[in-house]
Amino acid sequence: QVQLVESGGGLVQPGGSLRLSCAAPPIIFTAYTMGWYRQIPGKQRELVATIERGGAPRGGSTVYADSVKGRFTISRDFAKNTVDLQMNSLKPTDTALYFCNANAQGKNYWGQGTQVTVSP
Repeated sequence: QVQLVESGGGLVQPGGSLRLSCAAPPIIFTAYTMGWYRQIPGKQRELVATIERGGAPRGGSTVYADSVKGRFTISRDFAKNTVDLQMNSLKPTDTALYFCNANAQGKNYWGQGTQVTVSP
């Protein structure tokens, strides 16, 4: 089974920053669309950002949820086979369990989730 491992979650004040990282097997990292999703208890899991397959240094095209545009940046680290999510200007409404996702050719894999809490 494909293993996606997220890290970087934690507690941060409003306006602060966190950087999430998702480690993926190289074959998954290079061939799959990668993304971050988040879920609040009782609510549907929602897209945060995705990045298409693509070569170094930039990777492929990106998609962001309207709620995070201009604040979050998704990127690929080709040296480490990780997909990172830089989250700036965090708001309490960003509080959620964040999941890494890999998707391609009808296959869909998820990480275990990492908690992000934004609170004064």
